[in-house]
Amino acid sequence: GERVEIHDRTRRLRPDERELIADGLCRLLEELEQRGDRYTVEIVDDARMQLLHERWHGDSSTTDVLTFPMSAEGEPIDADVACCLDEAERRAELLGHDRARELVLYALHGLLHLVGHDDHDEESYARMHAEEDRLLELVGLGAIFAPDPCAHPEDES
Repeated sequence: GERVEIHDRTRRLRPDERELIADGLCRLLEELEQRGDRYTVEIVDDARMQLLHERWHGDSSTTDVLTFPMSAEGEPIDADVACCLDEAERRAELLGHDRARELVLYALHGLLHLVGHDDHDEESYARMHAEEDRLLELVGLGAIFAPDPCAHPEDES
């Protein structure tokens, strides 16, 4: 998996989690038939994500993933992607799976944006998430995405 680099800026991931993320992304790149690409994943915390979000999008909130493409659409992918570990931990707890799989999802989401998917309207959003689920199933990580990110079932009690 020399095309995928994982930089854990939080120093909180275990080696097996880094391995799962790197391995999953290598297989996803192969499925997407993206050859000879460079995809660098930075695992960051809320504070760093807020800085990046503010700097590039003028939004001081944290977010799950930000993608920084160095290549144009149609070219081999050359990109950096920042994935937020704090956000992954919050979502994973809510959804009942582990944070490493949530981080794979964020990195995949960034990847699909790079190959031309967008999620700006409901139809393309649904299409993009169907594609995420299809790819995750293919590489053995299962469908992770919850269709309604606003649902908090345990808040009802």
